[in-house]
Amino acid sequence: MHNNSRRGFMGKAFGAVAGVGVLGSLVAMKKSWDPLPSVRAAGFTTLDMSIYKEGELITEQWRGKPVFVLKKTAEMIEKQTESQEKRDIIINGSHFMVAIGLCTHLGCIPAYKVDEEEFLCACHGGKFDWSGEVTLLPPPRALDIPPFKIEGNNMILGEIGPEFKAMKDSGITL
Repeated sequence: MHNNSRRGFMGKAFGAVAGVGVLGSLVAMKKSWDPLPSVRAAGFTTLDMSIYKEGELITEQWRGKPVFVLKKTAEMIEKQTESQEKRDIIINGSHFMVAIGLCTHLGCIPAYKVDEEEFLCACHGGKFDWSGEVTLLPPPRALDIPPFKIEGNNMILGEIGPEFKAMKDSGITL
């Protein structure tokens, strides 16, 4: 009988240690599946739109991607077409072109030519105008507009606001 109780105790002890090990491994697996805090924080980027200067392209970062922000000049606004105007993001009376800075052909980063007011993708020669529309193929579509929400003078990239939803519903962006 003495052996039986010792054997029972050893079984219970082994079961408890195994249970703690299983619980520890489940916690470790869950932590490895969760996104890192830096990735979670990169999901939303807030831009103060009052700091941008007319005609100057600034490249911001959102989720590791370049985002082009161009505050349009009065001359750009005057000569733009209806389709270019639909891509404008208007904040406090200022017109902005905001787009993910990756060519829609193969994902290269186009360079902005200030004198010509256009983007040139060096990979295959594709061109985009100052509003992000394709002017020379091979890119299959205009530069993509990231999801955004406008709050006062700020634009929050990563959130979907009514302005972005309207652009997406009308087919201006994906």
